[in-house]
Amino acid sequence: MLFEPARHEPLLRIAWDPARARDAIREIVADTEAALQTGIVWPWHPLDEARPTEPPPRSIYLGAAGVMWALWYLRRAGAVTLGIEPVDLIEGVHRSYLAVPDTGDVVPSYFVGETGILLVQWRLTGSTEAAERLHAAIAANIPNPTNEALWAAPGTMVGALRMLGWTGEQRWRDLYLANVDQLWRTWLRSERPRCYLWTQDLYGRVAQLLGAAHGFAGNAYALLAGASLLPVGQREALYDRCVETLRATAMLEGDAANWPPSIEAPGSGPHKILVQWCHGAPGIVTALAPFPAGRSAELDDLLIRAGNTVWRAGPLSKGGGLCHGTAGNGCALLALHQRTGDAIWLERARSFAMHAIDQSERAREQFGQRRYTLWTGDPGLAIYLWQCLSETSGVPMLDFLD
Repeated sequence: MLFEPARHEPLLRIAWDPARARDAIREIVADTEAALQTGIVWPWHPLDEARPTEPPPRSIYLGAAGVMWALWYLRRAGAVTLGIEPVDLIEGVHRSYLAVPDTGDVVPSYFVGETGILLVQWRLTGSTEAAERLHAAIAANIPNPTNEALWAAPGTMVGALRMLGWTGEQRWRDLYLANVDQLWRTWLRSERPRCYLWTQDLYGRVAQLLGAAHGFAGNAYALLAGASLLPVGQREALYDRCVETLRATAMLEGDAANWPPSIEAPGSGPHKILVQWCHGAPGIVTALAPFPAGRSAELDDLLIRAGNTVWRAGPLSKGGGLCHGTAGNGCALLALHQRTGDAIWLERARSFAMHAIDQSERAREQFGQRRYTLWTGDPGLAIYLWQCLSETSGVPMLDFLD
C-alpha cells in the first residue's frame, strides 16, 4: 500500500466555486489582521505545539514573517485589500526575533531562523542592512551538518538565488555557487540503494532522508532551481542523478508511486507511509518540478505516478495547510497541471481546495480560532486558493515570493 488511509479523509464532493474561494481568502485575511497582537505576533494554535508560556514565533514557518509575507503577497496579487501595512511592520519582526529567537538561539535557518525573515524584510523594504545580514547568514550556514532544507544550506541557498534574481549582483551568484559546491561534495554514491544520496545529522539521528523538507528532494530542488547557473557537465550530472535516485527509491504499485521518508537499515522495521509535502509523493513532485519536462520520460512518468498517489490518498486529516495538509498536496497537483498542460490536474487541485476550505472552517469552530501560520495554517491555504483561481503553481516562499 502506498498510503495509510487513516492519515487521510474522504474527499468531499463539492463543486469548484470561484466565489466561495475568493470569499474564503478574504475571510482568512480579515481574521488574520484582526488577530494580530501587540509585539507583531499571532497567537499560538493548539495544533502547532502551543506553548502559552513562550512568545509566539517570528520566522517564516510558524511565525509572523511568513504571515506578513502572505498578506503582502495576496494584496500584491490583487486578491485582497489590507488594513495593516506589512512593509511598516516587518523590520519590527526581525528585531523581535533577535531579542527572542524562535528556537532559543539566533540561527541562519531559512524556515525557522533569520534567513527567511531577512529575505522577506528585503523584499518588502529593499533595506541595505537586511541584505548585508542576509548575505552573512547564508554564508555562515554553508557547512551546517544537518544537510537538509529546514536548517541547512539547501534552504538558505534559496535566499541567495532569489536575491540574485532580484538584484543581478555578482555576490549573490558567487554565494549560491559556494553553496552548490558544498552540496555537491556531500552528495555521495550509495550502494543500498544504488544511487546518490545525502546523509542528514538531524535531531540526534543520522539518516538518509528523501523528502522535500529534510532530505533528497529538498536538496535536489535547491540545485534544480538554479540549474542554469551550473556548468553544462554538472547540470547534466544533476539531471542524471535525480532520475537514478527517484528510480532506485520509488515504491511502485500499478500506475502510482510514493517514496518512504528515509532509507532504513535492513531489519529496522516498517516505514511510515506518508503522502504530504514534507515527506512523500507531493514534495517529490513540487521539488522535482524544475526538472526539464521531456528530458527524461522515466522521470516524467514517475511524477505522474506520484500525482496519482496524491489524488487517490485524498485530503490529509491533519488539516488544510501546506507542510502536512491538503493545500500542500494540492500544490503537487497544480505543479503537474503546469508541467503537463492536462486540465485534469487543475480540476483535482480545485477539488482539494474546496475540501480544504471546509477543513479550515471546521477547525475554526473546533478550536475557536484560525491557525495563523504560513506553512501549517490558513494564510498558506489562502495563497493556495489564489493559485487555484489564477491557475498558477509553485510552493510559496520557495518557487515564488512576488
